[in-house]
Amino acid sequence: MFPVAGLGTRSLPATKTIPKEMLCVVDKPVIQYAVEEAKAAGIEEFVFVTSRGKSALEDHFDRQFELEESLRARGKDDALAAVRGAELPPGRYGFVRQAEPLGLGHAVWCAQAMIGDEPFAVLLPDEVFRGPVSVLKQMVDVYDRLGGNVLAVREVEPALTARYGILAVGGDDGRVAEVTGLVEKPKPKDAPSNLSIVGRYILQPEVFDHLGRHETGAGGEIQLTDAMARLIGGQPFHGTRFEGDRFDCGDKAEFVAANVAFALDRADLADGVRASVSAILGHRD
Repeated sequence: MFPVAGLGTRSLPATKTIPKEMLCVVDKPVIQYAVEEAKAAGIEEFVFVTSRGKSALEDHFDRQFELEESLRARGKDDALAAVRGAELPPGRYGFVRQAEPLGLGHAVWCAQAMIGDEPFAVLLPDEVFRGPVSVLKQMVDVYDRLGGNVLAVREVEPALTARYGILAVGGDDGRVAEVTGLVEKPKPKDAPSNLSIVGRYILQPEVFDHLGRHETGAGGEIQLTDAMARLIGGQPFHGTRFEGDRFDCGDKAEFVAANVAFALDRADLADGVRASVSAILGHRD
């Protein structure tokens, strides 16, 4: 599931008319990175929770016959492959609307009818990851071993806990930690640890029972963290530290950094980008 109903206010003015999920890191929209991550983890069905003004996102994953025929006729095979690679298989994806911005928990709840009684993954597309193994695949490996619910986590500076959902932990082997509690955006003095949730979750469908109460939490919103916390004790619950780099593309500085990092991974772009960045930094010295 991909919650993509947000307004993208952190990225204004670019997102005044363009969905934030369609902002590109190099030449792919951030939502495509999330979808490719899910595919790499073996996921075959995709649900997008959208809102008004997101039609460009829906069109991105559909066929574009005129464009494809134009590229084919002009012999632009690489561009054609890139376009076809963005498509999702018919009957394997769908869209549901979140009519009001009532929080992440509400967005997840909106997809209940499409997900049913199956375990599911939630991917927040603002967060783009870079590494040899997709973050969600790393989580699936933990899920296959331990079951229950699995969160991607990372350590943050204690002073920053008020920005994140924070774990209380039991057993911890340095990679996977048992989750004994969850607190949404605690003040540093109240934080049970410095392990923060990042935007990847594997959850059991019972979370919908708690989200369906529509109880508000931090910020007056329906918080996914609060609903997850009610599953602890009744089901296995673990946080796993992931390997790789994370970029919060809603933050403008990290969005720029993501573009540089992914461009440097490309053989067709690396030399030019490295030279340009070096020249800019040289002028700044």
